[in-house]
Order: sequence, then structure tokens, then C-alpha cells
Amino acid sequence: MSARRGIAVFGASLESMAVAATAADRAGFHSVWTSELYNRSATVTLAALAPRTSDCVLGSGIMYGVGRSPLMLAAEARDLDELSRGRFVLGLGNGTRRMISDWHGLDGSAPAVRIEELVPLLRRIWRLAEEPVDHDGRFYRLRITALDDLAAGRGRDIPIYTAGVNPRMIEAAGRVADGLLGHTLFSPGYIADVVRPAIERGAAHAGRDPGDVALATYTLASAHEDPVQARRDAAAMIAFYGSVKSYAGLFDACGFAREAEAIRAAFAAGDVEAMVGAVSEAMVDELAVAGTPAEVGEQLRRFDGVVDEVVLSPPTFRVTPERVAENLATLVEHCAPG
Repeated sequence: MSARRGIAVFGASLESMAVAATAADRAGFHSVWTSELYNRSATVTLAALAPRTSDCVLGSGIMYGVGRSPLMLAAEARDLDELSRGRFVLGLGNGTRRMISDWHGLDGSAPAVRIEELVPLLRRIWRLAEEPVDHDGRFYRLRITALDDLAAGRGRDIPIYTAGVNPRMIEAAGRVADGLLGHTLFSPGYIADVVRPAIERGAAHAGRDPGDVALATYTLASAHEDPVQARRDAAAMIAFYGSVKSYAGLFDACGFAREAEAIRAAFAAGDVEAMVGAVSEAMVDELAVAGTPAEVGEQLRRFDGVVDEVVLSPPTFRVTPERVAENLATLVEHCAPG
């Protein structure tokens, strides 16, 4: 069965992302996703995309589940769902433990437990008109009662996808989420060997049917008429992720432990060229779809029957804004569904 196709519209400006989203929507992509880091807000970006699109699902991929209170996170999600006329999917993630502690100044322990507490709490807040929320948990404390009818009339329950890379975080999706949003480096093999079993364990723990948990994944997508350029861009992004120790388990499971160790050593030495040079051709083959537009379109078929949706994610590390925009336009033109 063919996987639905989405695209992540990273860009140098809100306008460039809105242009890419509009093109993807017209081309028939099922979904358009945007993310956030320390230099970009997913909520503001999605608010800019909503009026420029009409049919595609709009997803936060991901919005940080830390750094906002559950109350404001729930309110922002409701507003985005209204702006998009019911097309919003709330993709949540916590980042690494160090990001939680260093970037957000919060307790970085047990990120999976944190997300498992947050997701049901958000759903309770969305049903505030039905009953008050009185929650005193490990990470969150909230006591609130609806004021008259202010909590009513806000429509549907918004689907929540949680992000994960390593098995325990993936299990969290099986326990509490409507879906998993997989990492950019998820390969079909990693999905079969690690991701699916982890979702099943999480669902079993919660007494759920794993079939009720949708599986979408980013995939690193780089298209260029010069396949060498396309693969070089993909390798730089793989090196970027390889520098993060939290992803060591993924590289190890895919058979690239030695390469990842070399990438981290080069990163520690401040040698970016060596980081990228440590990425092997086999890593690009396994962890990306990269080459000419026709080759990328063919490689995407690896995800058919493996995931419900594959989201094309252009490389951005050591890639100029102009090249990111060019790649996005090429992917939209040549990789649209059908």
C-alpha cells in the first residue's frame, strides 16, 4: 500500500515557507509540516501557512512539549486548528535531555514519562467545559474550572503525534498518542526492527490496539540534477545528527556505530569537514533518499507498506537558503502523490 506523502517546509523566511506550503498543497501533498528550534516558532509559522493552504493537513513536526505550560499549549493548538479549519495535527516532542535542561531550564529526566503525562492532560484541558481539571503530577500541576461557556464550542479533539528516536520514547506514542512522528533518519529497516515493536510494547502496556497508532516519519530528501550534489547535501545533514550522542543507538542499530563515533570525534575537535567526510556512501543509501529527482521518487517507494505517511525533509545543515528553496521546489514538482 502506498504511503501518503507530506513535506516539511523549512526556509529562510516565513514567506518562503508559505510559498512552499502553497505549492505543496496545490500539488496534492497530504500534509505540510513545520518545526521549531531556538530560531523559529512552529506555532507562528503554522499560523502563517494556514490561510495560504486549503486542503493539506498542517502539522507541527515538532512543537516542543516543554517551554510552554500545558494550558497555553492547549490554547495555541486550538487556535491553530481553528485557523486551519480543522486540518491541524499537534506533533509534540521534548528534544534531548540536555535540550530540556539547558535550553528550557527544566528537569531533563524521564522525557518519555513527561510526554506521557502531558498528552492526556492536554485532552483534559480541551474538555474543560465538561469537567474541571485538577492535576498534580510529577511534571505538571494544574487546577482550573471553566468560566461560563468560554471553553465550549471549540470543535474536535485534535490528533496528537509524539516524536521519538529511541525505543522508550517510541513506546510513549503507543501508550498515549494518536500517532508517532518518526525521526528524519528512520530507515525502513529501523522501522521494522525497532519502531514497530516499540509501538506494540507501548500499546500493550496501555491496553490499546497498536493499529490505532498511526505511523508517520520524516525522511531526509535531497534532489538535484547532479546526484553528487544531492548526496553531498544529505551527507552533511547526516553528520549534523551524528554529532548528537542521543542518536547513537539509531546509528548502532543501523550498523553505523563506527562512522557515528568518527563524526562525534570530529565534532568535538571542531572539524566540520571531517564530520561530513566520516559519512559513508552506505549511510546516505540507508538513511536518506538522495539523487536525481527521478531517483528520489523511486527511493521513496521503500516506505510503501512500511509507514502510513512519509514526510520529505530537505537537508539544511551547511546548505544555503537558496539551495534549500531549490530542493523544496524540486521535491514538490517531482515527488507529489500520483
